[in-house]
Amino acid sequence: MRLSIRYRLFLSLLLATATTGMVLLFSMQWSLDRGFLHYVNTLEQERLEQLAADLESLWSREGSWRSLEANPPAWLRLLAATLPEGHPGSRRLLRLSRRMEHSDHPREFPPRLADEFAHLFEARAALVAPQGRLVAGARIPEGGALHRELRAGERLVGTLLLPPQKELEDIHQLSFLSGQKQALGLAALALVLVSGLVALPLSRRLTRRVRDLAAGTRQLAAGRFEHRVKEEGGDELGQLARDFNELAAVLEKNEGARRRFIADISHELRTPLSVLRGEIEALQDGVRPTDTEAISSLHGEVLRLGRLVEDLYQLALSDLGALSYRKERMDLGRALGEAVAVKKEEFQRKHIALSLNVPARPCRIQGDAERIRQLLCNLLENSLRYTDEGGSLQVRLDEDERCVRLLFRDSAPGVPPEALPRLFERLFRAESSRNRRSGGAGLGLAICRNIAEAHGGTIEAAASPLGGIDILIQLPKESPS
Repeated sequence: MRLSIRYRLFLSLLLATATTGMVLLFSMQWSLDRGFLHYVNTLEQERLEQLAADLESLWSREGSWRSLEANPPAWLRLLAATLPEGHPGSRRLLRLSRRMEHSDHPREFPPRLADEFAHLFEARAALVAPQGRLVAGARIPEGGALHRELRAGERLVGTLLLPPQKELEDIHQLSFLSGQKQALGLAALALVLVSGLVALPLSRRLTRRVRDLAAGTRQLAAGRFEHRVKEEGGDELGQLARDFNELAAVLEKNEGARRRFIADISHELRTPLSVLRGEIEALQDGVRPTDTEAISSLHGEVLRLGRLVEDLYQLALSDLGALSYRKERMDLGRALGEAVAVKKEEFQRKHIALSLNVPARPCRIQGDAERIRQLLCNLLENSLRYTDEGGSLQVRLDEDERCVRLLFRDSAPGVPPEALPRLFERLFRAESSRNRRSGGAGLGLAICRNIAEAHGGTIEAAASPLGGIDILIQLPKESPS
């Protein structure tokens, strides 16, 4: 059975926490065992020091070990003195010493203490004379024992031996350790349970956000670009939700632009076709004579329709990256002068004053002469169409170290400020009526932008001091190489 991402995430979090808890549990138990054993050995070493001090005092008083040799009760009383008063071990040793004094063999070390309780300090500690003879204790320890020399002044009078504990055997110590380990185990179990209680709602919350994004993606795939998801949190999923909404907004905008484009193209194509159909039907019905004027009118509509189709074709090629460019070294000032000369007569017929300001030195760029000529003619045609009769157009070309700047500044009418950024959108014209007499199909500036960007340049529109618009083109200069 395939688990959902919610339960996979829950199990992953739970497994990670359980693994961490088990590792912590075993490491802490191991550390507790070693640490507690070291603590016990440290306490025994302190008892050994106290016992050594008592034995050195005993030697100072008596000058020998005769009172201890083969006298376990006296040795047990000395061991009991190293424990705090009232300690259970001290009371046990004193009771044992009293029983030994009244037993039949008071000079024998108790076998029960030597064998059954061999792990106790009392059974492991031993006093050895300088000659190596056992003075007191159960037996002489073999190797690895702590040595504490006993001296009377500068004279060595004996040695205390105590092998350190290698593992805990005392029932009280083991009981304490068992309680601590049980507490650690319960803490680890509680950690796993708490992590499970936390992981379940966390995985539900995270997967809910993922499900919302998946549902939103399906909405986009179905074409409902107005759909948005809830943006919450500053994590990666929150950023993904914001990116999703931005994508949806862009798709919604592009879909609206596509619909407007289709509607505008339909309108632009229908109008000349309707005119052509009307005039041809008038010729067929005999309403209008088939003369030169009628043929010229039909020819004009066909040319208008051809220009529209050619503009669409050029724009489509540019969008696909299939518009060919044969760049070579060229003088932009010369190309501008030739384009102005071609359009000069049309500006004169409309009584629009056309001025040209070009530097005397060549303005060299790497460009496609045909596309640059198309760019210049489109801009001149745009000013010719939209500038009121009796207005003016100023064209200025200059350069700096990095680029050449070409400015087209015409007179009224202008466009609203909010329409300036959209002037280079395809089929966009500032007037809402889209009166054909005021201009073309609205593709010229879109083509200009594509040509400028293909040459590594930029094109911008701004309000003109003359009341119209300023169109500024910046193109990189020819590389020195």
